[in-house]
Amino acid sequence: MEEQVQKLEIDVSIIIINYYSTELLEGCLDSIFKYMNKINSEIIIVDNGSVAGDLENLLSKYSGVKLVTNQSNKGFGAANNQGAELAKGKYLLFLNNDTIIQENSIKKVFDYANSISGENIIGCRLLNEDGSIQKSVFDFPTLVNVFTSNFFLYLLFPKSKHFNKYHLINKGINSITDVEVVTGAFLFITKNIFKKLGGFDERFFFYMDETDLCYRHKQNKEKVIYYPETSVIHLKGKSAKGESWFKNKYQSISTIKFFQKHFSTMKFILAIFFHYSGLMLRIPIFLIGGILLMKKDLVKRSFYYLRIIFIYPANEFKS
Repeated sequence: MEEQVQKLEIDVSIIIINYYSTELLEGCLDSIFKYMNKINSEIIIVDNGSVAGDLENLLSKYSGVKLVTNQSNKGFGAANNQGAELAKGKYLLFLNNDTIIQENSIKKVFDYANSISGENIIGCRLLNEDGSIQKSVFDFPTLVNVFTSNFFLYLLFPKSKHFNKYHLINKGINSITDVEVVTGAFLFITKNIFKKLGGFDERFFFYMDETDLCYRHKQNKEKVIYYPETSVIHLKGKSAKGESWFKNKYQSISTIKFFQKHFSTMKFILAIFFHYSGLMLRIPIFLIGGILLMKKDLVKRSFYYLRIIFIYPANEFKS
């Protein structure tokens, strides 16, 4: 009888984008290797043109890690798509480099994904560094929640489904729930469905990538699931330290791009009006608040909002 040598199948391909964050990446990888002994996985690092830190020297500490290096910052979605092209796993886990695994979370999500029907997008509970629950589940933009978020009405109705896109987290959901969007910091999906969706839309350079992906997935009558039975620490914002202008700029640009792609004409016009009205409202609020409270960060944000009102991205979604 001839012996057949079977290749070890990979369950999960973990794709991590790195950009100027060697220290954060090291903490992330240390935590993954600590808890990944019960699942067949591979790790793919896509570096978006970093110049700080000796990345190759760092990765020599970890066996089997694949590295893709870009000469420039290609954006979050494009870099993740690169990693997905190389991935051999049944499932893809898009994981931020500023996350810390605390237990065998990836195995738990993998086991859950295999226990249910359908090809779903799954996100777990995310925690802040102090252990508090992070806003990691939210609703798609609607005219109502775009209005309420831009005019601060969401603060008055934190648990309202219509007025606050983070209403589910604000209610403190602790059970497995069908939701609209899970954050891209921990996004678990079958490679098959990711390919069918065409991956991340690379026209979103930064932010709204996962919202657009989940939106297209839900349009196909599939599920996005919040799985709070395991938690991961997300050091939110630390990977973009020192890039506040970048963050504010692309949050606005990507939000407008989502309107361009998915909103009808009248809905789009109203959303743009609410968006820019909200930006202009924030200029004096943050300026006065910064002066009265003597906080430079608030004054800086006011200046950012002033600059952003003069930025409007070209519509790349015209048919």
